Amino acid sequence: MNNQAIKAENLSKHFGKDDNFVDVIQNASFSINKGELVALVAPSGAGKTTLLLMIGCVEDPSSGRIWLGDEEVYNNKWLTKETRKIRREKIGFIFQAHYLIPFLNIIDNLTLLPQANGISDKEAKAKAKELLKYFDIADKEKAMPSQLSGGQNQRVAIARALMNNPEIVLADEPTAALDMQRSVDVIKMLKKIALEQNVAIVMVTHDDRMLPYCDRIMKIENKTIVFEVK
Repeated sequence: MNNQAIKAENLSKHFGKDDNFVDVIQNASFSINKGELVALVAPSGAGKTTLLLMIGCVEDPSSGRIWLGDEEVYNNKWLTKETRKIRREKIGFIFQAHYLIPFLNIIDNLTLLPQANGISDKEAKAKAKELLKYFDIADKEKAMPSQLSGGQNQRVAIARALMNNPEIVLADEPTAALDMQRSVDVIKMLKKIALEQNVAIVMVTHDDRMLPYCDRIMKIENKTIVFEVK
């Protein structure tokens, strides 16, 4: 059984041309397995978010190949016009800010996208309640985002990323707005999700204190990918 969640071969990204040409990623090759929490670290401007968006089928690579699970999705061009469908079915996104809709309660925030994707209200609410219970905030389903702490709102944002049962979760500095204790709580939560739900999680972070909680550390060095031996 193939445990591969993400694979890239000779993945490159550049912007501009002639005097404005900038290489961001050059011939990066790597693979990430299901059940792993992988930290992605590099200096500001080195291409962390760009790499995350390429893996997430949001940003067009310049060249290379990408597999998500067993499916090759990019080979010097997208192999499907339905990249939005891939994102909807295979990938969950978590951001630095929680981006919850302030005028919707927590349960409605979680069920909004599944319902937009054709999931019934009953099924979406059942999944949302299951996740809120999993994250120990089941009693907050009728609360508004303004009534929750920063850490609780980030838990809801993580729950939202899991509403489509993704194989991959991409997290762009999910703890940047949190204090140390809440950051550790979120990282432990992500580790638990990776293990218990067999999800591959790639997390951009600038906080070296979070690295011991991760399975592997992926770095962008000299515009390509290297893994740090822990």
